[in-house]
Amino acid sequence: MPVSLPRSAATRFLPALIALTALAACSTTPQPKFQQELFDTGSSPYTHNFNASNADTCEGARRALLSQGYMTTMTRTDTVDGTKNFQPTSDSHIVVEFHVVCTPGVEAGNTSVVYVNAVQNGYALKKSDTSASVGLSILGSVSLPIRSNNDAMVKVSSETIPSGPFYERFFALVNHYVETVVHAAPVSSERIDARPLPGGDLPGVPLVPVMPSVPATPVPPAVPTAPMTLPAPVTPPKPAVPVAPAVPIASTAPVKPAAATAPDALNASDPIERVIQAAQPASAAASTVP
Repeated sequence: MPVSLPRSAATRFLPALIALTALAACSTTPQPKFQQELFDTGSSPYTHNFNASNADTCEGARRALLSQGYMTTMTRTDTVDGTKNFQPTSDSHIVVEFHVVCTPGVEAGNTSVVYVNAVQNGYALKKSDTSASVGLSILGSVSLPIRSNNDAMVKVSSETIPSGPFYERFFALVNHYVETVVHAAPVSSERIDARPLPGGDLPGVPLVPVMPSVPATPVPPAVPTAPMTLPAPVTPPKPAVPVAPAVPIASTAPVKPAAATAPDALNASDPIERVIQAAQPASAAASTVP
């Protein structure tokens, strides 16, 4: 036969039952976050598909981060890293690190897949007191306390941001830059034929003639010229050395006249001998002049 408690007794035991239930719930160990990873093939908040090439999508991601104040580094064409600092209070500091990886799309064509994750690192200001004592031997065993304070930022937390709307706003901004940025295509090296646009026969629209392209005239190569030879320098003539005047030679001794021969000693009958004898006194007188 079941025993029924009075209503007042059941009301009295109800708070005790609630307390026991809460205590049992608190005694259960919470499951770690990494144990909650599903690794399913469904949609992920960290991926997004774009109808653009791999390089264009990463360029759009880089511009999206730069527009929001992130410091970006792009060492490769398929990877973008960015960091941004926040300081909610004077004693706390937060650093958000962005990591973007661009891969080719699964479908054929010009598509790509972007994988992104953001890590939030928390830092707190820690103060540490250092004390030391100095003993003075002159005054005895007297110690003076010395205190110093050291402040340093210590890393206290690090967690990947799991918020879905956070990444959705990022992907929307990347798509904006992918669609609005003008992409330059390389110019073809083939010859381009100019053709008139259709509708040239419409009234009021003048037809502009298309001038044929004229090939450029080749420029003949420059003819090398012979090097110019300079004339040899002319040596000026040397001045003439003045010639010293001749010094007259003084006679040392007068020339004695030859002894006259007696006319009777010569053959008076020879006329040539008489002419020679007549000329000898005149030549002897001229030789005596200094």
